[in-house]
Amino acid sequence: MEILDWSNNYIDHCVKHFLPCQINENMQLLAVWAHSNNSPTFGYIGQFWKYLQLHKSKFNEIIIAGDFSSSTKWDQWDRWWNHSDVIRELKEINIESFYHLYFYERSGKEQQPTFFLQINLQKPYHIDYVFGSSFFKNKLNKVEIGKIEEWLLLSDHLPMFCEFTD
Repeated sequence: MEILDWSNNYIDHCVKHFLPCQINENMQLLAVWAHSNNSPTFGYIGQFWKYLQLHKSKFNEIIIAGDFSSSTKWDQWDRWWNHSDVIRELKEINIESFYHLYFYERSGKEQQPTFFLQINLQKPYHIDYVFGSSFFKNKLNKVEIGKIEEWLLLSDHLPMFCEFTD
């Protein structure tokens, strides 16, 4: 595995916490921790939208995974970089959410949360995602969310596991 030298500079602003890696010779992995980055306008999904504009032409056989802190439930009508728009842009380059493909659920209508605000079971959200190119989509065998009773002892996020066939 090696870290890819992809810039985080978007016009006059630096986006952060993205870690692009090359695994072997045929797979890319982009780890995401969407962050407000002190931007009142381009926080969280806006940060990923900017990163997407910078690098989507470089995406090959890629998995994009992490904490996006975003959902279509929070789309704002006056922003072209809302969650639904990012999903649409990814789909245009044949990258889709494995959770939504596997469970046949629509974005914003997820039955399984991945996050509990302040570890409160009364505040569940689905804000963590694993997206991937069609190469991986065609090999997707299983998607599973970590068990609440095990993972909430460690974090307010639950991991998402994706299994692929050879």
